[in-house]
Amino acid sequence: MSTLVVDTLTGKSTATTLTIGSTPVVSASANSLTIRGEGSAQTSVQQGLAKAWVKFNGGGTAAINDSFNIGSLTDNGTGLYTFAFSSNMGNVNFCGTATAKEVDSTAANNNGTGVMLHGYLATAVEYVCFSPDGNARDPVLANMEINGDLA
Repeated sequence: MSTLVVDTLTGKSTATTLTIGSTPVVSASANSLTIRGEGSAQTSVQQGLAKAWVKFNGGGTAAINDSFNIGSLTDNGTGLYTFAFSSNMGNVNFCGTATAKEVDSTAANNNGTGVMLHGYLATAVEYVCFSPDGNARDPVLANMEINGDLA
């Protein structure tokens, strides 16, 4: 077995493919990097990675437990939060997913929780949490993930 140790690899002036064994694992072209995904499909590294995520507690004093590319959390009132990105999104056409668990565990209010993202800006996104009766609720455990293009 041989070992190759380098500080910098410099490619050709045109795009090339790195092959390990007989499998092309990385293709590079202008601002694009793909890897072999499942089967023979290629996956774009830039498009296939979460651009931001956060796990937070919205009950009482809202606080971030852990995050990536989230610069700050603003508690705008019961069930309404704004998350500012550390690195801006490229536009407002990104998408996200979110989940929540309510603080109020009484039977009347423990029938599920709704979450939606809105107020999409390149710099931030709003997170709204509500119960089935439509009333705003602070989540005790909440998550959000953002996908799209960074600026």
